[in-house]
Amino acid sequence: MTDRILFRMVERFGSDLKRITHAFKVVGFAQTIASGEHLDYQTRDTTVLAAILHDIGIPAAKEKYGSSAGHLQEKEGPPIAREILLGEGVPKAITDRVCYLVGHHHTYTKIDGIDFQILVEADLLVNIQEGYLTHEAGQTAIRKYFRTESGRKLASTLFPTTSAD
Repeated sequence: MTDRILFRMVERFGSDLKRITHAFKVVGFAQTIASGEHLDYQTRDTTVLAAILHDIGIPAAKEKYGSSAGHLQEKEGPPIAREILLGEGVPKAITDRVCYLVGHHHTYTKIDGIDFQILVEADLLVNIQEGYLTHEAGQTAIRKYFRTESGRKLASTLFPTTSAD
């Protein structure tokens, strides 16, 4: 199932390799954290599907508003994610949860479950790696938002603190 959703995501982004590779990296980190946290299958599937589709609203936001700002991604993403997921036969309960996560993945005050927590951590790891956050801002985000043992371990390995932190 996830393979088909990955292909649908790639089709939506077209030749935007930056967005496609970002999504694949988030998926990889989400799978790694989910495995380390020993999630049940449904929660792991939900987490991975949300990781695949978390930025799916970017093309529509750029087209409609000329911006890919987080709140616009959150607005435009869920209907597109729902269309993709239901079109691939994903159960409604999982679809609803994935759409919630896609629609709130930049709103850290709404984190309400391990799936959401892992999505945030995986996306932040990639955003730090891709240079969207300075080292200092990345360290602050890690301290403030990382809650899973697996996410914290990855973060400390990938982005070790310096004596200045």
